[in-house]
Amino acid sequence: MADSQLRRTLLFVPGNMPSMLQNVPLFKCDSVIIDLEDAVNHAEKDAARNLVRRFLENWKDRNKEVLVRINPLYTKWGRDDLKAILPERPDAIRFPMCETPELALELDAELAAYERANGLEVGHFGILPSIETVKSVLNAYAIATSTKRIFGLAFGAEDYTASMGVARTNSGEDLIHPRMMIVMAAKAAGIQAIDSVFSDVNDMEALKKETELVKRIGYTGKCLVNPRQIDVIHEAFAPKREEIDYALEVVEAIKQARQMGTGVISLKGKMVDAPIVKRAVNTLRVAFAQGLVATPIDEEILNG
Repeated sequence: MADSQLRRTLLFVPGNMPSMLQNVPLFKCDSVIIDLEDAVNHAEKDAARNLVRRFLENWKDRNKEVLVRINPLYTKWGRDDLKAILPERPDAIRFPMCETPELALELDAELAAYERANGLEVGHFGILPSIETVKSVLNAYAIATSTKRIFGLAFGAEDYTASMGVARTNSGEDLIHPRMMIVMAAKAAGIQAIDSVFSDVNDMEALKKETELVKRIGYTGKCLVNPRQIDVIHEAFAPKREEIDYALEVVEAIKQARQMGTGVISLKGKMVDAPIVKRAVNTLRVAFAQGLVATPIDEEILNG
């Protein structure tokens, strides 16, 4: 289910907090992840599930992508979560502790059964697996390619460091290896790579540095736990003016190349071919979403 939807920011909202749920339409994140798992203690699981169901039922004019993080299917709550929230049509399921492709396929089968029973196209619901243990990092590519519903891999750093028996640091050296393995798996599968939350909501400078780091190594989005982090992350993912200008030049150059009947052309002494064009289109898509260019890029140029 690879797609080009912009997912710079995916905001976690606890499913047991009505005050935050009612503000979800106001948040300027690209996606919201309503959480029925870690944010909700065992005694509140049923109440949170019902609250989320009612919230989604009443939120008719949705202005952002909606995911629900269910409990793992091997718990006593996972299937009840699906039963309650699928009728309210979230866009996707954030699937925690997805350590093997078999677990992803188990969820895929549950979703397909619901879709067939309710007259929906099979594949209607997406899956965003959480890669958050050593085992899941090692299985990242197999998970990424297990079902076409999967549009990205989401790194869960807190659980990963716990599974490694190490402490998470703001410097990030403890996370370089899993981050690289996850982003390579995602890119090889043709899907998105979404980075973990940065839990210190008061250290905006460290958040900016971490976001800039993961952008440089190929991540296209980041999860977050506080709406105050949205603007910092969007700014970090925003293309620089020189990147935008070069992307516009690339697009014009490849248009000229196509008119001449070729798929490559030289620009400022450097060859412009399909990979360069793809990067330029991605840059301009993000730039348009952030109001940095006036018109959307015609992505048909990728098919020329």
